[in-house]
Amino acid sequence: MRATEMTPNDKTNDSTEQKIFDAAHELFVQKGLDGAKMQEIADRAGINKALLHYYYRTKDKLYEMVAKSIIHQGIPIIQKTIESDLPLEEKIIKFVDFYIDLIRRNPFIPLFIISEMNKHPEQFIEKILPARLPRPEIFLKQVEDAVAAGTIRPVNPQHLLLNIISLCVFPFVARPIMQMVLGMQKTEADQFLKQRKTEVTEFIFAALRPR
Repeated sequence: MRATEMTPNDKTNDSTEQKIFDAAHELFVQKGLDGAKMQEIADRAGINKALLHYYYRTKDKLYEMVAKSIIHQGIPIIQKTIESDLPLEEKIIKFVDFYIDLIRRNPFIPLFIISEMNKHPEQFIEKILPARLPRPEIFLKQVEDAVAAGTIRPVNPQHLLLNIISLCVFPFVARPIMQMVLGMQKTEADQFLKQRKTEVTEFIFAALRPR
């Protein structure tokens, strides 16, 4: 149904669902799946708990909906960057910049992906991921060409891509351990993670520099 054909009731439903999504997203960011409570989500959305359960029977279903929405918003942007004709260095900078910003705004996403992939990988691929995923062939070919031209040191392109992703994701997945080992308070850790974009790109470029 097109927006112009919506009835007042349809618009109310859309508005309620958006309020639920926004409230759930805020609480999942702040507290994660276990910390967020359905009553708290209902209160923040300005609805009663019975209505929340009418839309989403369980917290797990709501969590899945929020995570799926964010993944579906993020992957096309990653896809556009990876498959673009940007120079390799610029592509790495844009990829790292977007990827870390996405995780900083949604720190529960990496944990959601790891959990779902471990529990039922086939369902995760079918239910959560969009049908069109980024194709890394262009990026991998750019790395191979740069190695052949001598502008970067010899490196396995697949390992390079995995290393970039790992450098972006790991500090967020391991944040509690990171704070404990490095002796950081929450505000210090927040500032530290803000610096990751610069640190990761500089580390990658230093590692790729011809010897």
